[in-house]
Amino acid sequence: MVKKLGLPMLKHSRLYKLQWLNDSGEIRVNKQVLVAFRIGKYEDEVLCDVVPMQAGHLLLWRPWQFDRHVKHDGFTNKYSFVLNQRTITLVPLTPQQVYEDQVRLQKESDQKKDSEQKKKSEN
Repeated sequence: MVKKLGLPMLKHSRLYKLQWLNDSGEIRVNKQVLVAFRIGKYEDEVLCDVVPMQAGHLLLWRPWQFDRHVKHDGFTNKYSFVLNQRTITLVPLTPQQVYEDQVRLQKESDQKKDSEQKKKSEN
């Protein structure tokens, strides 16, 4: 995703290794990227560690939650915090939204594969 979006990467200030993320053993985490994102009307930036994976999701973990004093409702899986004296509540996708997202991603993946196969056959 980082390469696809052309996001500039930074050297990670604290190098570390991850295991069990894929079948090839450990992965060195040595890059970070500042990602601007929007969820509805809420806009923010978060500094993310970069690892190679087949996913297109932004995972907002403890540093983001801590920095914004986020409260998590484990029953509803909603995240709430105050920004500019307004309460912001982030809600999970509905099953229908998840399905539509998966269909869209699969279609994009299929189109990319078709395009690559077409280029190979033309050469």
